[in-house]
Amino acid sequence: MPELIFHHYPTSPFSEKIRLIFGLKRLQWRSVVIPVIMPKNDLVALTGGYRKTPVLQIGADIYCDTALIADVLDRQQPSPTLYPDSIEQGSGAEARILAQWADSTLFSTMIAHVMQPAGLQDLFAGVPPQVIPAFAADRKAFRGSAPRMSPSEATPALHLYLERIEAMLADGRPYLLGPVPTIADFSMYHSIWFIRRAPSMATVLDGHSRMAKWVDNVRAIGHGESREMKSSEAIDIAHGSIPAPITDAFVDTHGIAIGERVTIAATDYGTDPVAGELVGSTRDEIALKRVGDRTGEVVVHFPRIGFQLMRA
Repeated sequence: MPELIFHHYPTSPFSEKIRLIFGLKRLQWRSVVIPVIMPKNDLVALTGGYRKTPVLQIGADIYCDTALIADVLDRQQPSPTLYPDSIEQGSGAEARILAQWADSTLFSTMIAHVMQPAGLQDLFAGVPPQVIPAFAADRKAFRGSAPRMSPSEATPALHLYLERIEAMLADGRPYLLGPVPTIADFSMYHSIWFIRRAPSMATVLDGHSRMAKWVDNVRAIGHGESREMKSSEAIDIAHGSIPAPITDAFVDTHGIAIGERVTIAATDYGTDPVAGELVGSTRDEIALKRVGDRTGEVVVHFPRIGFQLMRA
């Protein structure tokens, strides 16, 4: 099997979500550390313009968004599954819905709470002063016109969410939906992990002892086994590989045929479009083929939810 090449940076919350999934599945992976802010020349060479973190690469196949990356890893290593379906554990569908809420609503609320002046001082402690305005400018461009909650709205909402998470664990269960971790745990955890990186803002977590124990359970899963790789090496691997065939049934939702020129872009923030030839449109995934001077032919994959497909 081709190596799992993970493009990420250490302080990325969504990257922490996937690093823990590597740990759950005891997977070996190659670590390509990318810049925190633009330019990200090697990453964009692979994705065709998509700049969100993280990205998973398997040969010449490039997978964007952690919802899809989690699915790919579950196919690569089905046991233990991220989506258990049993009466005791809850359903895979329940775990997916909770994960989607955590990755969107909980995450955006958490960011608005943490990114207050005191939280920013914690996050950028010891960083050269010129880095902070560069980071702010990068994230402003990244968010575009996407709205952000004010702290006066985010902090009380976050308190309510944390109380509800605490209540979910009232029966002593070790994970959110029962005795084993699911995708919901990893999607919920990465926001709590990021709050803890800003001690001035982490007092919001006080008084939630059951949640603190759950955090310890998830953290103990670890990150699996990784080895560093240079981004230039990852590009060479893409250039020397052939994309895997897409065998799932074609699902036409846009009146766009396989082989047509299309663009795919996120619908929330980081909406830079990726252009290419449509090669896959399944129930839950869309993919396009593109050819780059440095990468050769690659296929870039996106989840259907959260992304927009358009004829070029």
